Formats: sequence, structure tokens, C-alpha cells
Amino acid sequence: MRIDIALLELGAMMIVLATLGRIAYRLGLPAVPFYLVAGLFFGNGGLIPVEEAVAFVDIGASLGVIFLLFMLGLEYTPTELRQSLATNRLSHVIDIVLNATPGVVVGLLLGWGPLGATILAGITYVSSSGVIAKLLVDLGRLGNRETPGILSTLVIEDLVMAVFLPVVAVLLAGDSAVAGVVSGLVALSIVLAVIALPARAGQRASRFVDAESGEVLLISLLGIALLVAGIAEYFHVSYAIGAFLVGIVLSGQVAERARELLEPLRDSFAAIFFVSFGLTVDPASLVEFLPIALLLALIGGASKFGSGYWSARRSGSSSKGARRAGVTLIPRGEFSIVLAGIAIAGGVNADLGPITVAYVLILAVGGSVLARFVA
Repeated sequence: MRIDIALLELGAMMIVLATLGRIAYRLGLPAVPFYLVAGLFFGNGGLIPVEEAVAFVDIGASLGVIFLLFMLGLEYTPTELRQSLATNRLSHVIDIVLNATPGVVVGLLLGWGPLGATILAGITYVSSSGVIAKLLVDLGRLGNRETPGILSTLVIEDLVMAVFLPVVAVLLAGDSAVAGVVSGLVALSIVLAVIALPARAGQRASRFVDAESGEVLLISLLGIALLVAGIAEYFHVSYAIGAFLVGIVLSGQVAERARELLEPLRDSFAAIFFVSFGLTVDPASLVEFLPIALLLALIGGASKFGSGYWSARRSGSSSKGARRAGVTLIPRGEFSIVLAGIAIAGGVNADLGPITVAYVLILAVGGSVLARFVA
């Protein structure tokens, strides 16, 4: 890698993102869709391709998701999360049925077989924790009544993926599904154990991390969040959920100071995360598969809105709050891309790649814009 070229590419990218961020702010829109579309112009086949900076962007994208979910976790306690998960059990079942079914049907119609259809079901099912977390922050909705239900949906979806991904990986490799299920259940047990922690455990953890120096506290928070995220990823749990769990454990003054210290880092690396979606995609390759992706997106957007709306109403939210919950859950993102990559590497039809990217872009951009106007 040539450092001089990489720095030039990163500098140009940041300036473009800053300009787009200013435009979004003046229009009163979330910056997320602007950053997502910008990724197509910086990537393969785009107007300003970046090649030397890709390694940094990959790491920066992971950091962006970690910071987003870590700070989102700071807003809630394990007790609040447990209550939300318990209250919305039926809603989570409906979320799976409504949003996985379109993927199964379309996958079978395309002739991809049961395994390909199952993988497409996972792609259509899971929402984007990264995009939704950023939307909740940008739109000032962290304190809304419907937000805990949105977060519990994201957590359950990521837990489902914690079991689903290793099972899919071993099936694609031709191994027994038992190994994948065991790995997934171990991951699930770890997450549930953290959620079950009593309040006093969080207080002790906060006292242990706290430091008078802002510099030492920031380094400590970054170290713990990254370490736990890495451990979570090793056990096939999303590293984003690992960071989220660290956030919910911390409380009190440490949580308040963490928000102040990490906010600039979160917003900067989140922009890189959204750009990274389009870097490996040739925009021209999306045109052929746009009709299929658009059909899937229309069905997927409607089904996710329906499950989110029903869940929020059942939890006591107003009709307006339920509409906000429904549209906020529409964006798909990182898990869909990861799942498609695993599937293609395992020999599933290569058309799954451009279909998934087009599907994600349509729902990430469209969902972000809808979330702004459904107030």
C-alpha cells in the first residue's frame, strides 16, 4: 500500500463526506442516504475509485458500527432490555415470519434450491443495526417510547443471526449442521448471560473503568469495547452486539462522560461505515438485477413496517409512534451483505451479490428518508 496515495484518497473522501453532511443538514435530512450513495462513486466502477485506502476503510467501517452500538447501549440498562425482550416475544416471532418468507419464496422461484432460499430469507429478515442506530441519534429519538421496542427487535435479530450464520457456514462447507448449531448456542448463551447481569454488576464495572483523566477513560472505553467486540466475533456473535452489551453494562457518571468523549469518533467512523457498503460494487452491475431487488425491497419494506408497527402498538405506543417504529426498522445493511458474501464464497448463485447490494441500498436509503418524514 502506498501511504501517500492512501492519504490523498482518504482526504478527498472525507472532504466529499463533509460536504454531503452539510447539504443533508441544510435540507433537514439524515446524512445516512447521502453517505451510502457516495460509496458507489468511490468504489469499483465509480467516478472516483479509491484503491489504496480500502484497507483503512474496512477497519474504519467496523469501528463505526462498534462505536454506534456501544453508545446506543449506554442509553439502556440490562433490566430495561430484559423487560423489553420479555414484552415483545410474540412480536419477534411475527418479525421472523413476515420478513423471512419473501426471501424463501423468491429464492425458490429463482431456482436457488432450499439452501439458497434460506440464505435469501436471512438477507430479507434482518434489519441494519448500524443504519438504525445512526438514524435514532440523528433524529433525536433515543428517548421515544417506541425506541426500546426497536432496540429489542435489533438485538433479537442479531441473536438469530448468531445461530443462523454458523449453521449456514457449515452447511455451505458440506459439514454437519450440528457443529454450527453448537457454536450458535454457545454464542447465544454468552449474550443472554450478559443481559441477565444484576444492576450492581454494572455499577462495579463502571467504578472499575472510571478515571479522572478523560484521556485515560477514553482509551479504557475503546480498549474494552474493541476487546469484547473481538471476543464476540470469535464466538460468531456480531461484534456490534458485543459492543452494545458493553454499553448497557456501564452506567452513571461513566456513561455520561463516555457519550461526550465518543460522540465525535462515533459520527466520523459511522460515515466511513456507510461509505464502505458501495466500495466493492460496480454501479453498472446493479442495473440488470434492479427489478428483482426492487420487488424484494417493496415487499421487504412493507413487511418490516407491518411487523414494527404491530409490535409498537402492542407495546403501548401511539399510532404515530408505531409508524415511526415501522419505518425506522426498514433499512437493511451489514448482516445482509455479510451473509451474501458467505453464500457466494460457498458456491451459491453469484447473482445473489448484486441483488443483495441493490436491495440493501434501496432499503437503507429509502428507509432513512422515510424515517425523517414520518414524525
